[in-house]
Amino acid sequence: MDKILLIDDDPSLQLALQHLVTEAGYAFCCAGTGREGLELIDAERPDLVLLDVMMPGMNGYDVCTALRERGHRVPIIFLSAKGDIVDKSIGFKAGGDDYLVKPFDNSELLLRIEAHLRRHKGDLAFARASAQNGYTTVGDLSISFGKYLVEKNGQPLDLTSKEFEILALLAANPGQVYTRQQIYEHIWGEGAVVDASSITVFIRRIREKIEDNASQPKYLLTVWGVGYKFAE
Repeated sequence: MDKILLIDDDPSLQLALQHLVTEAGYAFCCAGTGREGLELIDAERPDLVLLDVMMPGMNGYDVCTALRERGHRVPIIFLSAKGDIVDKSIGFKAGGDDYLVKPFDNSELLLRIEAHLRRHKGDLAFARASAQNGYTTVGDLSISFGKYLVEKNGQPLDLTSKEFEILALLAANPGQVYTRQQIYEHIWGEGAVVDASSITVFIRRIREKIEDNASQPKYLLTVWGVGYKFAE
């Protein structure tokens, strides 16, 4: 069951949207402030976020920016009473996927939720397909996704299956930041018990095999405080 996270400080809207999305067959959770929402997203792992713009303390634009900087790719729909082009532009530049002006029609909101969930699942499927069937070359490194083969200067490297799968996930999406938890869930599945610290060990082992200098990597990069990405 897909889960919707609402981040909004209006109790009446929280209650109304809880009824709306649960009756539509979704799970629901909510946060009353931006900072609470940032804390809740890792615990609840929602499939889509409904995000109010005007909130005390941390506004919706800042929350969205923080989520994207942390590597979260979850679809984000802004909900706001302000609907001019400047506000929408700020929302999209912050990393939002959609912008719905209050008051909105409930049917339209549900249609947008369904569309974004469908598209997001399609994006994930495309990334997985690329990782299974594609081929990429960066610098002196080449990766054959379907063959589980990594070569450096034409010489094959000895990576374990899990090391390869982690490298393939990142290399299939260059520049995209993944948190340790996201890497774990992609490789071991969402039902697995997350041991994020083990990802640090895998990353170190992969670097020792693909980098000229593991302590100064040029392919598998650390985004401090967030996670890892493959060089663009």
